[in-house]
Amino acid sequence: MNTVYIVDAVRTPIGRYNGGLAGVRPDDLAAHAIRELLARTPGLDPARIEDVYFGNANGAGEENRNVGRMAALLAGLPTSVPGVTVNRLCASGLEAVIQAARAIAVGDASIAVAGGVESMTRAPYVLPKSDRPFPAGNAELYSTTLGWRMVNPKMDPQWTIPLGESAERIADKHKISREQQDEFALASHQKAAAAQEQGLFDAELAPVSVPQRKGDPVSFAADECVRPDASLTAMARLKPSFRTGSEARWGSPRPEAGGGTVTAANASPLNDGAAALLLTDEEGLKAVGREPLARVSATGVSGIDPDYFGLAPVEAVTRALGKAGKGFGDLSVLELNEAFAAQVLGCVAEWPEFDPAILNPQGGAIALGHPLGASGARLAGTVAHQLARRGSGVGVATLCIGVGQGLALVLER
Repeated sequence: MNTVYIVDAVRTPIGRYNGGLAGVRPDDLAAHAIRELLARTPGLDPARIEDVYFGNANGAGEENRNVGRMAALLAGLPTSVPGVTVNRLCASGLEAVIQAARAIAVGDASIAVAGGVESMTRAPYVLPKSDRPFPAGNAELYSTTLGWRMVNPKMDPQWTIPLGESAERIADKHKISREQQDEFALASHQKAAAAQEQGLFDAELAPVSVPQRKGDPVSFAADECVRPDASLTAMARLKPSFRTGSEARWGSPRPEAGGGTVTAANASPLNDGAAALLLTDEEGLKAVGREPLARVSATGVSGIDPDYFGLAPVEAVTRALGKAGKGFGDLSVLELNEAFAAQVLGCVAEWPEFDPAILNPQGGAIALGHPLGASGARLAGTVAHQLARRGSGVGVATLCIGVGQGLALVLER
């Protein structure tokens, strides 16, 4: 098997829902990330890229028709460079990185680009097609921004509860209080704000020039959801988002169910953004003429009951570390996507040998944002840049995935 290297990783700043990137199409965001990635490696002939892998969780709007290929064309790559789009929901971007790494490892490619993109702002409404030629009555539109839609009636209703209710169930299982979740969320904002102040994201950020209706374009250069002024007092004022006194509405009552603890403050927001990584083998390194950030060591994937989807990284990380011949004590950093504070704290509770001090040292998705298809690629790039700054070490990027899956990638330097 060939050794696989991550040469570089870039991402757009993450925009809030209907925020700074609302006017930019997702295929343009993806193309921007690819274009900026290659601009940092001027010695690479773009025609040497053998495939472009991009993750996307929606696929119902402007990113339809294979956004991986569309982004490659919009970025100005030669038409000879193919592209593919992959979907593993919230881990789509990481899945793209893993698929690119796998192709290089087995010799199917020497140089590849991988990444992910999502515009949750621009996600459309969809109208199911009737099975009758001239239906009477009203039709229902479904939002594709997040969550379940057009659910198969054969699916167990326990598996199709809202993601936030799943986070509540994890909080029930591990007795995670509202206060603990808010404290975790506050720490995420504080760490992210400190990382911004120290310039720790500078190496991975590719600012976006956003056209305006009037006047010159505006440079969108920083993650938009980070709140340096976040406080526990302000967080405590928010009402629970999923349990509001009728926790049984998502199915049969649960004996352990208490009042709601998941709020907008201790969950990730809705976001827009894109990320891209350049991966090579040894021969590819000669072509790019750069020192890599890190090398790919191992991967792990797992499945779990969908109503506890947030705990799936527990087994995925364990499997990936086992394949790499590593343990939690070998880790320098672990980036676990913060879909919900309860979900992260639940995973940590099931890793008794893990040191939480190395968890998301630059903040996580609660502060930075979670543009679904892009987040996995963002995490992989963030881990790679942290290892490069350290000069050595072992890092993990991992995400939980709706419908009950976990995905993990181990990187080393």
